[in-house]
Amino acid sequence: MSLLEAFRGRLLQEPPELGAHDDYNHFPELQSASFQGIRAAVLLPILARPEPVLLLTLRTESLARHSGQISFPGGRSEAGDLSLVETALRETQEETGIAPGFITVAGYLERYLTGTGFDIQPVVGLLAEGFVLAPDPREVASIFEVPLAYLLDPANRRRETRHIGGRERRFHAITYQQHEIWGATAAIIVDLATRLDGISLAHED
Repeated sequence: MSLLEAFRGRLLQEPPELGAHDDYNHFPELQSASFQGIRAAVLLPILARPEPVLLLTLRTESLARHSGQISFPGGRSEAGDLSLVETALRETQEETGIAPGFITVAGYLERYLTGTGFDIQPVVGLLAEGFVLAPDPREVASIFEVPLAYLLDPANRRRETRHIGGRERRFHAITYQQHEIWGATAAIIVDLATRLDGISLAHED
C-alpha cells in the first residue's frame, strides 16, 4: 500500500463541519450561532521519503500576528480562491515556493477556530520530490523538517497551561530540537497523530 492510500484511509475525505476544541471551549463568544470566523486554510506538507517528514515554517519576527512562531504554510481565503484547498496551495506557493503541481491532497483534518477568530481548514498534502524551496523573506524566516514518526509518538507531546490575554489557556506543545511548537499548530499536529495512530510509515513507491 502506498503512503497516499494509507493516509486517505485515515483522513477525512470531505471538508468537515466545525467541531469543538480547546480554543472553541475557552472562548464562549466563538460558540454564538451568529459568529462567523475568518475562513483560512493551511497545508500540512509531508515529504514521502522512506522516513516521511513534515515541513514547518518559522515566521519572521516582523509580522504583526504570531511573529517568531512555528506554523504551517497557509492563510486567509481570498475572493479568487475556488476552494479552501486552493487557498492552502496558493498560500503554500507564496510562502515557500512549492508549486501546486508537486502536491497531492491526501485529505482533511478537523477545522480549527482560533481565539483570534480564524476558522482554519487543515489540508494534508504529500509532496513529490523535485520542488525548490523559495521562502518569502517577508513572512518566513526558515523552513525545517520534523520526522513524522517523532510527531506521532505521544511521548513527544505534552499539555501546558498559560495565562494569555487575561485567560487561562491549556494547549498542546511539542519540542523538536530548538523549536517550540504550540497553539493551533500543535493542536492540528495532535489531530493528525490521533488519526494516524498505529499506521505503518513504511510504504511502497
